[in-house]
Amino acid sequence: MNESLLRELVPAVIGALVRRGADFAAAEDAVQDALVEAVRVWPDDPPRDPKGWLVTVAWRKFLDAARADVSRRHREVRVEDEPVPGPGKAVDDTLQLYFLCAHPSLTPASAVALTLRAVGGLTTRQIARAYLVPEATMAQRISRAKRTVSGVRFNQPGDVATVLRVLYLVFNEGYSGDVDLAAEAIRLTRRVAATTDHEEVAGLLALMLLHHARRPARTGPGGRLVPLAEQDRGLWDTRLIAEGVEVLQAALIRDRLGEFQAQAAIAALHADARTTEETDWVQIVEWYDELVRLTGSPVARLNRAVAVGEADGPRAGLAALAELDPALPRHDAVAAYLHERDGDPVTAARLYSQAARSAPSLPERDHLTRQAARLNARLRG
Repeated sequence: MNESLLRELVPAVIGALVRRGADFAAAEDAVQDALVEAVRVWPDDPPRDPKGWLVTVAWRKFLDAARADVSRRHREVRVEDEPVPGPGKAVDDTLQLYFLCAHPSLTPASAVALTLRAVGGLTTRQIARAYLVPEATMAQRISRAKRTVSGVRFNQPGDVATVLRVLYLVFNEGYSGDVDLAAEAIRLTRRVAATTDHEEVAGLLALMLLHHARRPARTGPGGRLVPLAEQDRGLWDTRLIAEGVEVLQAALIRDRLGEFQAQAAIAALHADARTTEETDWVQIVEWYDELVRLTGSPVARLNRAVAVGEADGPRAGLAALAELDPALPRHDAVAAYLHERDGDPVTAARLYSQAARSAPSLPERDHLTRQAARLNARLRG
């Protein structure tokens, strides 16, 4: 039973049903029912045309549901409209389905959940486990999202940038439950890259690949966070790095720079260095300048301050940091690092402790707490 094939076919099958007149919510439900049937039937009787089989079965499921809905009998689809089993049409609605699931009327959380369900082919239970929420809660979120987009026509243009934002949100969730969301985001971004010639899609794919390549070195025993400077670079996935750099170079050569390409360029420079000391920090600062120009992002400015501290010394980094709002997330952690490098362990220890109290995750909190403890022990000694 090829479960990966099933998941790959989900967007195309939903798209086929929508084109035949089913609203999105009903089409998605019917396809999920067809997937259950495929899991039951295919091991003993695999179809010659998997997509055609799924379209036929899903359409029958949709018809059954339409007939059973007494309140909508005036919209009942006639049985004779049922398509004859056969090869699925070559029309690929994958990109339109991405646009629909990332519709601007949805909240980011709802868009992510709907994308994973309708485009990723994950079950509600899998998505709930990944986000560590009750299945009933996730089911309600997905149902509300489907109702929201059900009236949106499939031929309306979508926004690639919105789709990429949703996929980036999925990627940044990393791994939890029984679903590797980072790997899933890469798979889905590859699908978008295969259906549209857009340089920022390539930029996001490159960024994901380069970040994912460092994943084996990011955590130590017990889930301990390992900062970039302390990572064993021998654990980095050189195959993914090479692919990410190749994808990025192909995008940059088109000379239509976007924020994901700029972020990927920074990640590529980190990946290219054999040690922290060999990192081309001057060029990284230049790429952060581009990223700030493109986005004006306070987070980009914060990360730029770190790079400036590495390229021009900690005092220059602190000067760049002084221009930013101290309430910015991770501001205290960056300030602590730069003060330590500037030879002020007292201020650094205080700031590490302060940063730990507002850390967004348990591993990060533990790491900052250890940093503070290390400096305090040195001061006492």
